Amino acid sequence: MESHLLTLLLVCLLPRTVYAQAGAPEGVLNCCEGDVLFLLDSSGSVSSYEHSRMLDFLSELLLPFSLGEDQVRIGLLQVGTKPRLEFGFDTYRTQSSLQAALKATKPLRGDTNTVQALKIAKDGVLRPGSADGARPGLPRVLVWLTDGVKPGDVIGPMAELRGEGVAVLVVSTGHSNYQVLRQVVSPPAENHLYFVDIDDMSIIVEDLRDAIIEIIRAEHMTVREVSSSAATLQWRPVLSGMRGYYEIRFSPILSGGTGNGGSGTGTSPSTGGSQYQRLVQSSDSNAIRLTGLTPDTVYTATLTPESNEQAFNTLSVTFTTQSEVQSPSVVTVSESGPTSVRVSWGPLQPEIVTSYYIEYSALPTGKLQTATVDKRQNSTLLKNLQTDTTYLVTVSARHSSGKEKAMSVKVCTQEGSTVDHLVKCWPRSSEDLGSILASTVWSLHVLPVPAWVFSRHSGFLPRPKNMQH
Repeated sequence: MESHLLTLLLVCLLPRTVYAQAGAPEGVLNCCEGDVLFLLDSSGSVSSYEHSRMLDFLSELLLPFSLGEDQVRIGLLQVGTKPRLEFGFDTYRTQSSLQAALKATKPLRGDTNTVQALKIAKDGVLRPGSADGARPGLPRVLVWLTDGVKPGDVIGPMAELRGEGVAVLVVSTGHSNYQVLRQVVSPPAENHLYFVDIDDMSIIVEDLRDAIIEIIRAEHMTVREVSSSAATLQWRPVLSGMRGYYEIRFSPILSGGTGNGGSGTGTSPSTGGSQYQRLVQSSDSNAIRLTGLTPDTVYTATLTPESNEQAFNTLSVTFTTQSEVQSPSVVTVSESGPTSVRVSWGPLQPEIVTSYYIEYSALPTGKLQTATVDKRQNSTLLKNLQTDTTYLVTVSARHSSGKEKAMSVKVCTQEGSTVDHLVKCWPRSSEDLGSILASTVWSLHVLPVPAWVFSRHSGFLPRPKNMQH
């Protein structure tokens, strides 16, 4: 009976054990942006079994990374008598193709010509802007997998790579040449140098992966679609697939570099008594729209990814809102008919305007009529007007601040399609036109119908007599 229970227990535990060994699902680490080149020793001192184990190690190490042009790119350079670039950074952009390539990689054998391999890396693969090479402005990492046997005169070439900004990490399956390997890695050596037996490489997978992530983590936040009262923050969704949330804080920077209501450095909102606004976004989000901002003001914003599974740095950014151009700043007239005319205005500002209020009446003493238009609408058709009549139309924007801004135009309806009636709306004399121009700054707008429009005044031009209509 006890043996049956033991068998049942083993059967129930087996699937969980296999799943745990399988590692993280592929492509879940949407955290990083950089180019990582693996320098793999496949010379005669490395047996076929050891070479196979190293490739299995790389497969497990790289599986969770998201690959692509704006993500992580992987290259593989093998060391032998004649070092060979198995694939460059532009070759594989999916995990399935990368995993297949690793599985198909064969050893080179021969001498351990690491110095020549480093020359290939320095002059080609890791040189920003070269064909199939690294991307300018992004982190570059060289991970050297070696058995530690006769590494060659690598201290100088490795120093040159580090001097050009390449981070160097080393994994050695042997226990010799410690001093040489310690000198070639980027500091701190305790985070970038690993000695491990060939059959135990899986125990350093997470530590090495974390070390790589620390170098190529895409820690930046961008600002786009900045207006006088709003801006959008966008970031890489580093919490994708994890439990957690993003905390966003933002506040204006007053003159002198202090946060509103308290002291601060001007690089991020202070939490020590200063006033700021706080927002929270879910772990799968990558952007947020900040609204209610003050025009022509410098703001600072911070983004903190919060998760119990992993620690992340706080990102910060500053931006300046645009100067306020209150609507309406232009009013135009189109689609004029005998009893109707369309009035349009702009710019639309639904974030600060609550509605538009239209007033119109026939000149000189017609009855005042009104209409209210939604804040997302930039035109309206005035109907049931008198033919061959001049109207004064006023468009008022009611702002959320309680203020109003208005602009007026003169509109003339036409009687049927007879052009002669349009002449009645044109100023009767140069004195009439002069009085109009003296009252306001004017600009001429091209409309779908023959028309003249001045800011606050408008009408329709008579067509030339030789024009067909």
